Amino acid sequence: MLSPQITVRAHTNIALVKYWGKENQDLIIPMNGSLSLTLDHFYTDTSVQFDSNLKNDIFSLNGNIQNNLQVSKFLDIVRKKANIKLFARIDSVNHVPSTAGLASSASAYAALAAAASKAAGLNLNRQDLSKLARKGSGSACRSIYGGFVEWVKGYDDDSSYAVPIEEELDWEIGMLVAMVNRNEKKVSSRAGMQGVVETSPFYSAWVKSVNNDLINIKDAIKKRDFKLIGEITESNALRMHSLNLSATPHFNYFEPMSLEIMQAVEKIREEQNILCYYTLDAGPNVKILCQQKDAAIIKNELSQKFSNIEFEFAKPGPGIKYLNK
Repeated sequence: MLSPQITVRAHTNIALVKYWGKENQDLIIPMNGSLSLTLDHFYTDTSVQFDSNLKNDIFSLNGNIQNNLQVSKFLDIVRKKANIKLFARIDSVNHVPSTAGLASSASAYAALAAAASKAAGLNLNRQDLSKLARKGSGSACRSIYGGFVEWVKGYDDDSSYAVPIEEELDWEIGMLVAMVNRNEKKVSSRAGMQGVVETSPFYSAWVKSVNNDLINIKDAIKKRDFKLIGEITESNALRMHSLNLSATPHFNYFEPMSLEIMQAVEKIREEQNILCYYTLDAGPNVKILCQQKDAAIIKNELSQKFSNIEFEFAKPGPGIKYLNK
């Protein structure tokens, strides 16, 4: 028996207001809500087909067979939901560097959730897909949608999911990404955030500040106040990374070049009066929120100063798309 082969594209999202820590490790319920921007330039295409002839799941990433227990555990959730016991063939192509702080797990598990559930015979709406994707990677729940997306914290499996704030953006904003290092980071997001939750003396203050950031950034989006969105984005990122420095043992994701680019962005903003703001996730790559009309100027300025760094520009991206409908 063969199920239909379902192929789905999902895009990465970059959190402007970040989640950093889990209240429930198993269900991936966050300690706080978050808000992100889905990007068009970085995405994952995943095909899933269940096959009664298979003796185990076969997972291929970028053409290479992987031994990934996490993918099989995620498929067990889908199998249980669909009441089937078939193994699957999963082919995934990542158009984004993995494990480098560019939200590859967000696009990966959003695509896998949508493709696997449909191949298994489930017909989930986007809210239920968001809940499912969350169990693979927390931020994946936001990649179900395009544009500005909020992950509502919730308190259990049924109440923690993402909701779209504004999907079809008529606002010409975007993100310039500085590829400082494409290699795998030394401290995984999961290990990093857990260490912070358990040991940082400033963690409770972080949660309180994020709740305020969420209220303020949603109001700024509604009012089209780009300057305020940028200020919240930048300060939120710096507070998140300060938690890592306050953990025991302390760690950080910055590289010297990350800090130099951050300083250069501040200089462009201050000296040229161009609104641009940086953010970093669990990795050294710097994302610069800007208006599309300024992107070329910022890129040219930074490229001259950092000639060995690759810069890629992304516009707001869409939610999941079934490619073989």
